Amino acid sequence: MDLLGWIVVGLLAGAIARLIMPGRDPGGCVVTILLGIAGALLAGFVGRLGGFYAPGQKAGFVAAILGAVAVLAIYRWFAGRR
Repeated sequence: MDLLGWIVVGLLAGAIARLIMPGRDPGGCVVTILLGIAGALLAGFVGRLGGFYAPGQKAGFVAAILGAVAVLAIYRWFAGRR
């Protein structure tokens, strides 16, 4: 259930990250939402490693958005280099 919660938060975070970082994405909206899920997972794992979240606790929504923006920026940087 923990992973499912991160996925739901990631879907919303990916959509908001898309609004925060407008522009042309090499993969489109679906890839942006998948990157939002990856950002939420990243925020949860980094938060656990940093001691911000206890095991079984989901990442905060703001942390998920920041993670999604970070993953989206990294994706655009790598995709733009091609």
